[in-house]
Amino acid sequence: MTYKEIAKKYLENNGITIGDTIKINKEDISYEGILLDRSEDSEDGYLVLKLDSGYNVGVAIENTQAELIQKGDKPKIGYGAEDIAHDPSKQNISIISTGGTVSSIIDYRTGAVHPKFTAADLIKANPELLDYANYNVKALYNILSENMQPKYWVEAAESIANDISDGSDGIVIAHGTDTLHYTAAALSFMLKTPVPIVITGAQRSSDRPSSDANMNLIDSVVAAKSDIAEVSVCMHGSLNDSYTYLHKGTKVRKMHTSRRDTFRSINYEPIAKIENHSVDINPNYRYTKRNENELEVNRAGEEKAGVIINY
Repeated sequence: MTYKEIAKKYLENNGITIGDTIKINKEDISYEGILLDRSEDSEDGYLVLKLDSGYNVGVAIENTQAELIQKGDKPKIGYGAEDIAHDPSKQNISIISTGGTVSSIIDYRTGAVHPKFTAADLIKANPELLDYANYNVKALYNILSENMQPKYWVEAAESIANDISDGSDGIVIAHGTDTLHYTAAALSFMLKTPVPIVITGAQRSSDRPSSDANMNLIDSVVAAKSDIAEVSVCMHGSLNDSYTYLHKGTKVRKMHTSRRDTFRSINYEPIAKIENHSVDINPNYRYTKRNENELEVNRAGEEKAGVIINY
């Protein structure tokens, strides 16, 4: 449960957990619905309910009384952790999960998407990944991308640098799509890297039949094994599952809320096209090659700064 302090104590005192059907009475108003989870950095003192109408509502718990209507099934998030076999003939790729749809699963009863899928779960949901590399997997955050903050970029850069120093041959970052391009740009300026760093996401969660996560993840691993030692973004290049594009981290933008090919290079060509798990590098692009740079991390930054984007 990601409810904390005031809300957590309120729920515990009333014997309520996520998934329960409850009624909240407040003065002359009452709300009845299924208690949903919240993101880890949401403001305290509120509960989120899914109403019978299908809409979600946030309710401030101050001066309210809660009534348990029906206990719900505990949400089954993830697959559990287990060791992944190491193959000395394969490259070592780090997968770092920050949350978002690519690292989420959907609760079909409530319609809520939970950013609780860990990096290890991604491999269990996409076992084909094991054909391509060995993996060091970790969940750096479990947040939705709209909650990404500049201080997290610094922490992500340090985590990436540690993995590279420990021998990773490439990095894949699973990220929510709404702010993915901001993180790509920030890390591009913060890191000088001797290995590929590939950021990817999904428009639909990994456990859905229509998910684009599988192809994006596999092609990101393929890109992380390549010779392109830069920060890039790997996402669908078309509406179907035919190919992905690899975009330069400072030249990419999300253009649509739901299209699979939502990410485009702006005033620029993609670095490469990845089709049938093979990287076809754009002959017009002069890229930084693997081991051409020494690892450097720029941790300087000002959080209280406005961002102006001019395309």
